[in-house]
This record gives sequence, C-alpha cells and structure tokens, in this order.
Amino acid sequence: MLTVPSPSGRYAQPQTSAIAAIDKKRLPKGRPLVRVLYSFPHSLDRAGIALTARQQVLGLAQLGVQVVLFCTSVGTLVLPSSVEVHETMMVGTFRVPHRALGVQRAYTFHDIQVAGWLRKNTKRIDVVHAWPRACLHTFTTATKAGIATLRESPNPHTASVIRQSALAAADAGVPLPPQHSHAANLTVLARECAEYEAATAVLVPSDYARDEFIVEGFPSSRMLQHRYGCDLTRFAARTCDPSASPRPFRAVFVGRGDPTKGLHVALDSWRSAGLADAELLIAGSIQPDYGRSLSALLAQPNVTTLGFVDDIPALLRSADVLLLPTWTEGSALVTLEAQASGCVPLVSSASGALGTPGIDFLEHAVGSRQALAEHLVLLATTPALLKRLSARGSAQRQFLSWDRASESLARCYDEVVQRDR
Repeated sequence: MLTVPSPSGRYAQPQTSAIAAIDKKRLPKGRPLVRVLYSFPHSLDRAGIALTARQQVLGLAQLGVQVVLFCTSVGTLVLPSSVEVHETMMVGTFRVPHRALGVQRAYTFHDIQVAGWLRKNTKRIDVVHAWPRACLHTFTTATKAGIATLRESPNPHTASVIRQSALAAADAGVPLPPQHSHAANLTVLARECAEYEAATAVLVPSDYARDEFIVEGFPSSRMLQHRYGCDLTRFAARTCDPSASPRPFRAVFVGRGDPTKGLHVALDSWRSAGLADAELLIAGSIQPDYGRSLSALLAQPNVTTLGFVDDIPALLRSADVLLLPTWTEGSALVTLEAQASGCVPLVSSASGALGTPGIDFLEHAVGSRQALAEHLVLLATTPALLKRLSARGSAQRQFLSWDRASESLARCYDEVVQRDR
C-alpha cells in the first residue's frame, strides 16, 4: 500500500497481550545459536534508536550469539570482543556525517557496503537483522543466498504513523514541521513498504505495532513480535516511597514536545483534573509554534517546564506518574523506564506499553482528555492504589530488562531460521 489512507475509524485493540505469552517461552535448549549480520545505518553511541540497537547487540553478545555488526561508527563505545565490527562511514578516525552525502544516499552507501560483504561471506551468516531505509540491497543479496532477513520496525507501519501523526496535528491545531520524522513523505513511505515486502519477516515490538501492520493489510504470518527493554543499571530501583515524603502529588511528561506525543492532551487533562496539591513537570524541548499555542496551559501555576533534563532516572524515581498520551509509538522506552523506577505510566492505547492495563499501567483511548483526567484524580486521591501500581513496576524489574528483551529477539531469530529452512 503506497498511498496514505484518509483518517477514518477506530481500530480494535487486542484483548490479550501477545508479548506476554511470547515472553514466557525460553530459548530452545541444545540448538546452536544463530549467526547474525546486524545492520544499523547510524552511529551506535547516540541517543534515540541507537540506544535500542546497542542494547540489542550487547544483549545478543551476552547470550553467546555470534554478531557481525555493521554501523556507520561505534564512536566511543567499547563492545565485547565477540562482536565483529565494521564501520561504514569512517575515514581514519573521522566519521563522515550523513549530510555530507545526503541522508538517503548515506543510507544507501551503508546498505551497498553491507551487501558487498555478505556476498563474499554467505556461509558465515544465518539471519540478517537490518534497520529502516538501508536494507534493500542487503536483503536482495541475502534472499539470493537463501538467508532469512528481518526488518526492524521501531514504529508501527509507516502509513499508520503518517496518518496518526496528521490526526495529532489536527487535534492540536498545529502542523508538524516538514522535516519531522512523522510528516507525510510518500517517497519514504514507498521505500519502507518495499523493505517490508523484501524481508522474510518484520520485527514488531508491541501489540499496537503488530495490529497497525494488520490494519494496513500486512500478513500476520510475516511478522515476528519481540520487545524492548530498560537499562536497569541506569534506571535504578526506587529506594523510598515518594508518597511518604511531604511533597505534592507529582506527574511528569518526558519526551519531545510536539503534537504526536500528545503534550496538549496531557495539559488539557491536567487542567480538567483540578488537583490542588499536585505538580506537573515537563522534561524535553517543545516545538516552538506548538509551545506558543500551549502558552496558557503551560502557564498554569502547578506546571513547570524544565527543558532538557540530564538525569531522567532521578526525575522518574521522584515522580508518582508518567503521562504519555501519544498518538503513535512502536514501544516507548520511557514507559519501561518509568515502570522500573516505580513511576506509574498513564498512557494512551498507542504507547506500545509492556504488560496489562490496570495492572502494569493505566491506559486511555488516544486523545481522551476525560479518561486521562480521571486516572490522574484516581491515583492522586487513592494512595493505596498508587502504591500498589508503583510496587508492581519495581517487582517486575528483571522482566523489564534488556536481558529479557534480548532473549525475545534471539527466539525470533531462531524461529525465522527454522521456518526458512
């Protein structure tokens, strides 16, 4: 599907969590771990999706999976000696920025180098795991050699992302900047659809992402569901009950301030909740025109805009709830980080949160100010419930870890290789 469907309808949400069942399985015993070519067309030492990629590589190496890594650079990272590293955008000690070639040309340059190496080393690889916009040449080479290919999809289907982002912008009354990663771009959409079709299977990180692929007509038989994780060394366990200290009920919003993340919904809901002894802290940069449209809501006396915050772990440990009324996510890492920190996520049904609504987090329909406001009032006025939900996250820390996420990914590798054979 290469056209963006017009906004319409509500999609049914799954009644049970597929990932909950997947995560109960263990890696097959007695079967050799697969050999993986891992292709990531960015620097591995950055924030954002690079965090996910490097945690996957580190977790796989810890499991004993043989990983051949291709990335533009590893930067200052020190990787395990078992990982074979190839950097595609390095000249000596200098990293060539993507913009020097043009972003898509840089992706294609990376892709061609990976495909060239694979053509000479097909006997060394069982499965190719590649990230978006830099995998068509590699997948073609792998398919000719009979090697299974997996395309990482950190977001739902791109057509869904574009459509839902447009709905978010319309709801906020502020357009997305043309350069926004979720802005309508039919060239990018066509390329990503071609990647979906070229892969043996697409890796999706949540029930929501899986369902949005199905809505777009992508067959469920060609999806493998894994999950993301939380860095438990960085997001340490809460050492005391913040509700026991003499301070107001505290909510936090952590992330990019633009319509797709639903900050305007969070602020509307906060005002409707009318909590007297409470505070809302907003961490992250805000899109300028979006911020101007929210000026009255941001000026509420119990709302504080923090801007960039370096110590997000400390912020989450100090808070009672995290607000993420997002319009579209693959699986927002901040929800896992909040859970591991004892901070209760109040999220939309599009957040890709891990667990069961009402037990691991509270969930509202996308755009529902009333439901989010009710959840805020409920937890602010019911200390026993807040404490129980917070304790649930703390008790689930090992389940939320990247170690468990890596096991889930390794099972996907094993499944696609066995299926392909």
